[in-house]
Amino acid sequence: VQLQASGGGLVQAGGSLGLSCAASGRTFSEYAMGWFRQAPGKEREFVAAISWSSGSTYYADSAKGRFTISRDNARTTVFLQMNSLKPEDTAVYYCAGHGRSAIVALTSTEWYDSWGQGTLVTVSS
Repeated sequence: VQLQASGGGLVQAGGSLGLSCAASGRTFSEYAMGWFRQAPGKEREFVAAISWSSGSTYYADSAKGRFTISRDNARTTVFLQMNSLKPEDTAVYYCAGHGRSAIVALTSTEWYDSWGQGTLVTVSS
């Protein structure tokens, strides 16, 4: 699956921003999707994920209560709504996907086999 992330930008602390990741190429509903982020000088880290079937969602502790991941299979798009943004949320955000498989590791960067190009989110204090 090919992924195209969008929606990044500059926002003040406390503000909100919505990211989108459009998918093409294969059966989107059979893909688990995740959002990761990488701040300057840091490793890429898990933010949120949504499974392929039940749509179960998973969040990093830093995202719980502030971010919401969702998917629209008809539009082959996954979303990340980010509220109450903090300066430490500043990073390049990547969407990722992995087709249905027996082994599932939704929070692991190594597990995903399709990645979008990243979109920059900057939160000013």
